[in-house]
Amino acid sequence: MSPTLRSLLDQFDTDPSWPSPPRWRERAQWQERIERASLGLAADAADLRARADAAQARLDAADAQWAATLRARIAAGEGARLLREWLRESPPHADGEGYDPLDALLGAVLDLAEPEGEVAAPAPQTVFYQPTPSRHLLELLARLELGADDVLIDLGSGLGHVPLLVAACTPARGVGIEHEAAYVASARLCARALGLRRTDFVHADARAADLSAGTVFYLYTPFTGDLLAQVLERLRALAARRAIRIASLGPCTQALATQPWLRALQPSWAADRIALFAAGPSLPG
Repeated sequence: MSPTLRSLLDQFDTDPSWPSPPRWRERAQWQERIERASLGLAADAADLRARADAAQARLDAADAQWAATLRARIAAGEGARLLREWLRESPPHADGEGYDPLDALLGAVLDLAEPEGEVAAPAPQTVFYQPTPSRHLLELLARLELGADDVLIDLGSGLGHVPLLVAACTPARGVGIEHEAAYVASARLCARALGLRRTDFVHADARAADLSAGTVFYLYTPFTGDLLAQVLERLRALAARRAIRIASLGPCTQALATQPWLRALQPSWAADRIALFAAGPSLPG
């Protein structure tokens, strides 16, 4: 293992490409390769361990510099341009609910704060928080083509990835509804740090929260069973008065696909891709 790591670090030290701030994917590859080659390193190989740690620290510093540059661009109002750039940089295959280096990049750009205090265990018929993979979220924003009159409400918003990127990269307003107070507090801190005014985070139960302003609703399977059915009934009642769109990812998509008042906006759907539905007074149901 040691000769392999030594050879890898020699290559790293002579690679001229990775320090360039935009080369974040190359840096992610280097980090993975160095970490993998360091496994099982002999206890007496302190010099190699120090070199590997120093290499990772240099990679982390370059990533932090690039994230700070992107944050400054968001603050300067360049979020829509960044969205187009990130879409070009997304992996070619968007299936699956796993994560990739794009998630680490956007997490660093948003500088998502870990929640302070204890996070409660999920209530009955709710699920553990899991952020939407960034490639799916960017694809959704491109499909929605949100305008200044749109309000996207994320039902079960967690740390706020979806509303934050809506406010940063589109003319629309992003609202997060979240039952965990610690997540809401963290999301609000991120929004203030980024200077995002078209976003809000509400500590509330989705069965009672004010949904009247929403034009688009997003669900990454935050609820199951009767709780999901109650939330969908609230959305059906809203759709009886005006047109809305609903986006979903994960197992809850199957429940949406069976609703007679919803019309699918794609020929087919899969649980590991975001599905989009439309509803309104002119539709049956």
